[in-house]
Amino acid sequence: MIAFIVSTISGGGGALLLIPITSWMLGASAAPPVINLGTFISRPVRLYLFWQDIDWSLIKYYVPSAVVGAWLAALLFSRLDGSWIQLLVGGFLISTVFQYRFGRIDKSFDMPKLGFIPLGFVTAFISTLVGGLGPVLNPFYMNTGLQKERLIATKTANSFFVGLAQIGSYAFFGVLTAQLWMYGLALGLGAALGNIIGKRFLAGMSVYQFRLMLIALMVVSGIVMISANVKDLF
Repeated sequence: MIAFIVSTISGGGGALLLIPITSWMLGASAAPPVINLGTFISRPVRLYLFWQDIDWSLIKYYVPSAVVGAWLAALLFSRLDGSWIQLLVGGFLISTVFQYRFGRIDKSFDMPKLGFIPLGFVTAFISTLVGGLGPVLNPFYMNTGLQKERLIATKTANSFFVGLAQIGSYAFFGVLTAQLWMYGLALGLGAALGNIIGKRFLAGMSVYQFRLMLIALMVVSGIVMISANVKDLF
C-alpha cells in the first residue's frame, strides 16, 4: 500500500520499491513473478481511476512489441543475470536530474511515438526479468508532453496489457506456484488501496510539484538499483 501511494504520486516506481524487501522475504528468484503479479492485480483499479486521461494513440505503438519482449524474457528468466542491466538502468535514472535541470524544464528531448515500439520491447523484457522498471519509462512519457494524470493513465494502460503477457508467460513456463499466487494476491490488494489513496494526493499537486517528485523518485531508484547490484557483482 505504501509503495503504491508513492508510485501514484510520483508517476510509478511501486514495483521497483518492492524489489529489495520482496527479494529478502521470498528470495531473489521469487520476487519478479510475485511483484509483477501483484502490480497486475492492482492495475484495474488504477485504470478505473484514470481512464478518462489515457492517451490511446501511444498504446498501439508500445503494446505489441512489449508483449513480445515479455514472453521472450519469461523464457530466459532462469538463464540471465540481471545485475548488469540494473546498473545501466540505475545510471540512466540518476542522469534525469541533470536532463531536466532539477525540474525547471518540461522536456529534455523530443520523443517520437514510433520510438515507443523498441522502448516497449526493451522495458517489458527487462521488467519481466527483474520485477519492475517503472521509473525508466517516465522520461520518455514526459518528453511526449504527458504530465500528471495523463502520464500515469497512459503508462498504466500500457502496463496492464504487458502484465497480461507477463502473467501468462510466467504461468506457461511454470514459474508461478500456488504459494506465489497467494503472495501476489496479497501484494495486489495492498497496491490497489495505495492507488486509491495516492490519487487523492495527486489531485492537489501542481505540474511542477509532480515533476519534482517524479525526478526525485527516478534518482533515488537509480541509486538503490546501483548500490544493490554493485555488491553482487564485485
